[in-house]
Amino acid sequence: MNAIRRTLVLGTMLAAVVPAALATAQAGDPVLGTWTLNVAKSKYSLGPAPKSQTRTYTATANGYKFSSKGVDAEGKPTTTEFTTAYDGKFHAVTGSATIDSIMVKRIDANTTEATQTKAGKLVSKTTRVISKDGKTLTSTANGKNAAGKAYTNVEIYDKK
Repeated sequence: MNAIRRTLVLGTMLAAVVPAALATAQAGDPVLGTWTLNVAKSKYSLGPAPKSQTRTYTATANGYKFSSKGVDAEGKPTTTEFTTAYDGKFHAVTGSATIDSIMVKRIDANTTEATQTKAGKLVSKTTRVISKDGKTLTSTANGKNAAGKAYTNVEIYDKK
């Protein structure tokens, strides 16, 4: 009977500790939450800006889940999703016409670098920086479009 009681107590303790640990990790990563594109402050070197975009970052055990919804320059809805870890490996991306995998590297608490590929070929490298006050996300992407033209896009997001 004692063994059963100890197992129940241990299980109850773990059920309380694991969510608390995840909440602590979430509180420490400034990207977590919802961000909206500030189209007026963003710059796109090769084309028109999207009409809107909202990004949501949710904590996972070793990284985060990314989900974005928006409207492109032509008025078509867009959705992109992936779950990534800071493990030096590529992870699948769904919903994007331009990339199908991403690898994210943490530089410091507020900065990451991402490498995006399509069918195994490099498409772009993106640096994401969260401002010190945690209210602005700046995403700078350098790459080549489908026609092989180089671009630099600087997207500014505001925290919701």
